[in-house]
Amino acid sequence: MVTSEYERRIAARFATFDQDGNGYIDREDFSGAAKALLAEFGTAARSDKGQSLYIGAEAFWQGMAGIADRDGDQRITREEFVNGALKRLRDNPDRFAEIARPFLHAALAVADTDGDGAATVDDTARVLKALGVPEDTARAAAGTLDADGDGRVVEEEIVQAFARYFTVPE
Repeated sequence: MVTSEYERRIAARFATFDQDGNGYIDREDFSGAAKALLAEFGTAARSDKGQSLYIGAEAFWQGMAGIADRDGDQRITREEFVNGALKRLRDNPDRFAEIARPFLHAALAVADTDGDGAATVDDTARVLKALGVPEDTARAAAGTLDADGDGRVVEEEIVQAFARYFTVPE
């Protein structure tokens, strides 16, 4: 049973990963997220950016499964997700960010339409919407990700925010 505020917050994050809403996180949730992102930006799956995104999604899945899939069934239940966060990530949020980095890097490359190494705030909101975040929340979050207010979101801003969001302290 989820008892602490931290556990409640982490349990709520579960739905972010359970893209298809079937009650568990699996490889298909990650590949589905990659597919949705590529469709949003009109990027071909067989392109270099598309392949990097799928490779990043697989790496992210493998890292998360290594942390949370305690019974080895290639599915992460809500309970496994919460317990994995509590036991392995709470004291080391950077670990989770590093697991996510290949996917986040590739997602940024897809959203970086002018090739300058950053995505605009608007394109960052498009990424979040493609990943299932409601539009209002996506716009607000994208604006927050632009930590220095320059209208651009770079990888370190995304990685740091991601680590905070998914390993939020009490």
